[in-house]
Amino acid sequence: MMIEPDGFLPVNLLTGFLGSGKTTLLKRILADAAFADTAVLINEFGEIGLDHDLVERVDGDMVLLRSGCVCCTVRGELATALKDLYSKRDRGLLPPFRRVIIESTGLADPFPVLSTIKADPVLRHHFRAGNVITTVDAVNGLRQLETYIESNRQAAIADQLVVTKTDLAADCDRQALEERLRILNPDAPLLMAADPDLDLSSLADMRGSVSPDSCLSQSGFYCEEPLQLVSAEGVPHQAAISSVSLRVDRPVDWTAFGLWLTMLLNRHGERVLRVKGILNLKGEERPVAVHGVQHLVHAPVHMDTWPSGDRTSRLVFILDGIDGAVVKRSFEVFTLARMPQTPSAASSLAMAAQ
Repeated sequence: MMIEPDGFLPVNLLTGFLGSGKTTLLKRILADAAFADTAVLINEFGEIGLDHDLVERVDGDMVLLRSGCVCCTVRGELATALKDLYSKRDRGLLPPFRRVIIESTGLADPFPVLSTIKADPVLRHHFRAGNVITTVDAVNGLRQLETYIESNRQAAIADQLVVTKTDLAADCDRQALEERLRILNPDAPLLMAADPDLDLSSLADMRGSVSPDSCLSQSGFYCEEPLQLVSAEGVPHQAAISSVSLRVDRPVDWTAFGLWLTMLLNRHGERVLRVKGILNLKGEERPVAVHGVQHLVHAPVHMDTWPSGDRTSRLVFILDGIDGAVVKRSFEVFTLARMPQTPSAASSLAMAAQ
């Protein structure tokens, strides 16, 4: 299981469905002093009306803003744009930015943007995946979640959910949207764009530590019940998104768990939208929090204390079109046994994952 290295430049993704307010939020971010050391990759400068903020055009696709931000147009591959940014930074042609924000298109599946960093051998030595910030339209968001798989994926992998246009939505519609988002992604902070006290700088904060206070459920874990998504008519959701919760009442072997998770994500990573959990590992007194998005696995975090007296290891997988019972069965076959020594054990996992 590949672990993200510390100290590399985080690449934060700003995503959200069409018309959800990404551009408006990005303009606020670029005007905030907390983001002065930020590089931003967007589709076109004209889309966010930056003309009055431009102070220097570095080249045809790159400008410096008065705020100190570097703003770039992505005309080709994302990997090329990131390499160009880093090269200019390394040669002193740009300010030494400390983070990158990418604004994706409204219909984009967020994962290919994140996977670019891991897939490119040059990028993964300089960058790491940062927070995913997803905007959701309070007026149209619930209908979009009912209709479009992309909208569900964008919300499911978010580290920060920002609800926009709340001033235009009825209270009942906004409440229904919030309830759906809490089911789809129970542990992401749910922020209101119209909140005058919204701390924009917190949007790009990484999970440097995990504390009991950050967990939402009474037991101290992210999600208590398996995800049950139905449409407004009460029928199963067409996006086929579901979840499975795994609990283990004895210490888990980290090597066996890492090997199992690596094999699962290698085979089914595109359909494992998210995995989060807290583990009681052999030889560790403190709990360890794990977090992954499709093929990407973030560095495990040693929590200061257990959220409660319950030291059961708990994992939640949010899945797209995968039978949660299959994931659970493969976990039990592979991880709960001692570290397998023969090829037949690996074959058992492969059969369970079919």
